[in-house]
Amino acid sequence: MKVSELGNRIKARRAEQGMTQAQLAEAVGVTRKTINTVENRIFVPSTILALKMAEALGASVDELFFLEEEAAGGD
Repeated sequence: MKVSELGNRIKARRAEQGMTQAQLAEAVGVTRKTINTVENRIFVPSTILALKMAEALGASVDELFFLEEEAAGGD
């Protein structure tokens, strides 16, 4: 069985756009800490937040987010 984890390319896309975490946060209506936790894969964003982030970064949701699959440990 494989376990999926949500990966993202937000930090790289922000750098391409010349945006800080604070600027992205302001553009989508959340705190800088929320952006930080999404980038560091601590927090999985809602669909609405993911769509807002994609729009603010001029990208599609598929360009920003992807599934990483890992083999699940077992007995």
